[in-house]
Amino acid sequence: MSFEQFETLSLWLGLGILYVFIVLAIRDVLKKSNAPKLGQFFVWLVLFLSPAVFIIKSIVPYFLE
Repeated sequence: MSFEQFETLSLWLGLGILYVFIVLAIRDVLKKSNAPKLGQFFVWLVLFLSPAVFIIKSIVPYFLE
């Protein structure tokens, strides 16, 4: 395994683990806060769209080359 492959794998694995911790923290806050269902929906929508944009940003350059 080359250094670049290790670096890429580490980045994706680290971001995945960080994202899981963020999801757990937000779930705990929403559970304790009695937030309305519509507000919870938008919190989860934004939370799940942010990594989708990161993934799309990484994939699009391959199709443009």
